Order: sequence, then C-alpha cells, then structure tokens
Amino acid sequence: MQQDNPKTGECRGEGRREAKRRAAAAKRARRRRVLKWTAGTGALVMVAGCGGAYYLYQHFNNNLTSVKVDVGSEEERPKAAGDALNILVLGTDSRQGLGREYGDEGSTGHADTTLLFHLAKDRSNATVISIPRDLMVPIPDCQSADGKTRIPGTARDMFNNSLGQSGRDPGCTWKTVEKVTGIRVDHFVEVNFEAVKTLSTAVGGVEVCAAKDIDDKDSHLKMSKGRHVVQGDEALAFVRTRHAVGFGGDLTRIPLQQQFISSMIRKIKSGDTLTSPTKLYKLADAATKALTVDSGIGSVDKLKDLATDISKVDTKNITFATVPVLDDPKDKDRLILKQPDAGQLFSMIANDRSLTDTPAPAAPADTPAAAAPATTAPTATAAPVDPKDVRVTVRNGSGTRGQSGPTVEKLKAKGFAKAAVASDAPAAATTTITHAPGQEAEAAALAAALGLPADAAEADPKADPRGPLLLVLGKDALGATGGPQQPPTEAPKDLQRVQADDTDVCAK
Repeated sequence: MQQDNPKTGECRGEGRREAKRRAAAAKRARRRRVLKWTAGTGALVMVAGCGGAYYLYQHFNNNLTSVKVDVGSEEERPKAAGDALNILVLGTDSRQGLGREYGDEGSTGHADTTLLFHLAKDRSNATVISIPRDLMVPIPDCQSADGKTRIPGTARDMFNNSLGQSGRDPGCTWKTVEKVTGIRVDHFVEVNFEAVKTLSTAVGGVEVCAAKDIDDKDSHLKMSKGRHVVQGDEALAFVRTRHAVGFGGDLTRIPLQQQFISSMIRKIKSGDTLTSPTKLYKLADAATKALTVDSGIGSVDKLKDLATDISKVDTKNITFATVPVLDDPKDKDRLILKQPDAGQLFSMIANDRSLTDTPAPAAPADTPAAAAPATTAPTATAAPVDPKDVRVTVRNGSGTRGQSGPTVEKLKAKGFAKAAVASDAPAAATTTITHAPGQEAEAAALAAALGLPADAAEADPKADPRGPLLLVLGKDALGATGGPQQPPTEAPKDLQRVQADDTDVCAK
C-alpha cells in the first residue's frame, strides 16, 4: 500500500514519478546547454580552420622562391602545342650551404640533372625526357641572373654549362632546351640536393632496387643487392651514384634517377600518403621550401593547379626516356645527339604524341558527338579554293639549309603559283601555317596539298587579312623533296625508357 509523504502530502509513487519528470527536465536542459556550447565551439573551430588555412596558404607561399627569367622574343621561340604543358625540371649540383661533404664546397649550381616533363593536352599521358649533362649543344646568348649583363652564347658547349656558368640563370637553360629540341617550354622548376633529402623524407621514404651490391665512395652510397627504402642522405646518394653502377657515367646514373622519381610518384599517389594529413603537410612544406620556380607558377594556387593536372595521369601512362645520344667523336667523355632518333623524339613531344598507347578520354555524356574542338582547323572541303589565287610565303625553320626553294617548286606544281621564298625562320620542330581570320579555307587547302594535319594551321588575329599565308618549315620537313611529313607516331627504335608503374626496375 502506498504511504503518504509526511512533508509533501504526496504518495510515494507519485513522488517517484515527479522526481523522474524533474530529472528528465534537468537532463533536457543540460542537453540544450551542451548543444549550444557545441555549436559555439563548432563555429569557433570553423573560424579557426579558416584562419589556419589562410595561415598555411601564406606559409607555403612564403616558402616558395620565384624568379622572372628572360626566354627571348616570341618570334624566336617554338610554337606552343595547344593546351599541352612542358615543364623544365632542373636539378642543380649547387653545394652552397652544404659544406665539404658533397665536394666542391660552395660551388654554384649547373644543369646537373635536367628533365623535360611533357603533359599531354588531354592529360591522358605524360613523357619525361632526360637530357644528359655531358651533351654538346649550342648555347644561345643569355641574360645574367641579376638581369644586368648579356652573356655571349657558344656554338658548342656542355649542356651542363647552360646554367650557372658565367652567371647564366635558369632562363638560359630554358632557351637552350628550346633551341636544341624545338619544343616550347612553359615553366621551369629548380631543385637542389637538399630537395631530394627533404622530399624523400616527407613521404616516409622511397623504395628503390639494386641489382647488385653498390659501394660508391664518391656519392657515399653503400647498398646491398635487393630492395631498400631510402630517404634523406641515402636518397641523395642513390640519385647521385654513377661510378659503382653500369659504365660509370652520366648515362648510367639517369636510369637510377628515373627509377627513383617513378617510385616517388607512386608513393605520393598512394593512399598511404594522400590520406595522411601529417604526410601531406610535410610534403607540401618540403616541396614549397625546396622549389625555385618561374614567376608564371610562383604561387601556391598555380602550383596546386599544376599538381592537379599531373595527378590526373595514371602512372602506367607516364614514360621516362633518355634523349638518344652517341659518343662525341671529338671527345670520348662527351656526347652528341643521335640523329634522326633525337629529332624523332623531339617531334613527337612537340606535337603532343604519346609514348604510351593511351586512347583519348571519352567526351562527357552531355557533349554532342558531332561537336568538334574549337581549336580544330576546318578541313579542305570547308570552301572551294583555287590554289592559283592563294598567296604563300615560305620560311625555312628546319635547321637545314635549302628547304624553302624545293617547297615553293612543289607548291607551284600543285597550282599555288603565288608561293614565294622568304628569309629563314627561327628553329621549329614542326611545319606550321599561320593565317589571318577569314583565311581558314585557304590555309586548309595548303595543309591538304602538303599532307599536313588540319591543326597545323592556326589563325593569328594580328595577321593582315589581305596578306599571304605564312608557311614555316620545321624539322619534320623532307630535305629531298621539300615536302613536310606528318609528325611521327612511334618512338625511335631502342629508345631507353622506363614506365612509372614498373616496380621491377633495378640499378645494375
């Protein structure tokens, strides 16, 4: 039987129920206070997060070193390959601030390791070519690093000397690469010894493989046969070693560097790195501290966009290759280009031809199948054209004398009676046609007559609509007949190459 509470007059059952109601009400009140506190804390975290993001942005931006370089006048430079990107990666051998451990204490950096990173315009593939430091090339006139002095060029010098020698800056290596290859360079990234150490450490080490025991007293690499994860000083020693592997020269070292970079790309793209905020921070911090870039990509935003583009490429479609070379008959310790193989490789890159079998990305579902890219030139059937009414100026940029005359004769034989020879043009990798807006049909007819692809013709808004078409012969022009060839679709035979997804490559 329920007993009344002597103090309240309530029965015990009702008292217990009332106590529960009060407890529940108090609990709800506490929950409301907790929710209010949590919401306020969340807002504070969001504000702090935005401030933190801004701090990081400023931090990484302040890490970056960017420089403005002189790459010459637009008329001297090769034609750009549409939306493709060519990034010149300069690995310098500067010892400044590194002490005696690495030899040549305090020496300025030369172009010790040079990679030309080509990113296809559809981002389906990439080609990275290594340019040997001992290659003998012409080096053009350049601006000094302080911008105050013009440094005379040389007709024949080591590629290595295009940077650092006589005060030459990265712009000089940029100009040298364009002159030698006929490939348009868009940006450069410079790294030094310290960068290899910090980047390899930031990702938690890079796996490499040795086919035999290595003991190189010059690079300080001592490694047993097999697979190893290297970082810091050991990573630097690995990419520098050459005397204890292969034939002991720079051509032996290049495949080791390609193996190392391929492995680093795989490590960066792995879930282990991408899902770790700590590793991502360390990587971004190390990368921005390690890089010197041209002013065109001298901000975190622009570097992020570049990294996003590169990340779209599957590692199986990234090919590392070495420029085809021969021993220099004048000096056994130097190299010269192996032709026509080198020209074939340069032409493929200049024309955005892949070294891997990569189909073009499918068009989005809402894109009409018949829609053509805006950059595609009209075909020769776009409008009837009488060749005898088309004026054509022919300039030779092939690098081989006497190409313009035979080309003019060939055009006249095809009905282009108004074709004429003009002065030679700067070196060009591919044959191009430049025309004024409204001359698309004439340009297409000229391209068809020479067997050129439709995209060899490009409109110049500044060209005179009443002026002639400009035909510039590139290195792909045939000397015998004066007629141009279409860019090669296959790499030279016996080209040294490594695929970025190949995990079986070992230093021999």
